[in-house]
Amino acid sequence: MADVANKYPENVEGKFYVDDQCIDCDLCRETAPANFKRNDDGGHSYVYKQPESPEEEALCNEAKEGCPVEAIGNDGASGENS
Repeated sequence: MADVANKYPENVEGKFYVDDQCIDCDLCRETAPANFKRNDDGGHSYVYKQPESPEEEALCNEAKEGCPVEAIGNDGASGENS
């Protein structure tokens, strides 16, 4: 389970984030490319834009649910599986 205390500093402010459990598998970037990018130097993903529509929110949640190491967190109050 992602831990907000271990989130990468590149994550933009907001409820979704990626923490240091990320194994750079590319799933989140494939699922929600409008919200996740890769840090090429660090070899991990991060949230570069918080979702701005219900569609983006759904894709971010899908990425969170599909993350094989549970490195994506959602510390917001909205969403089914916050």
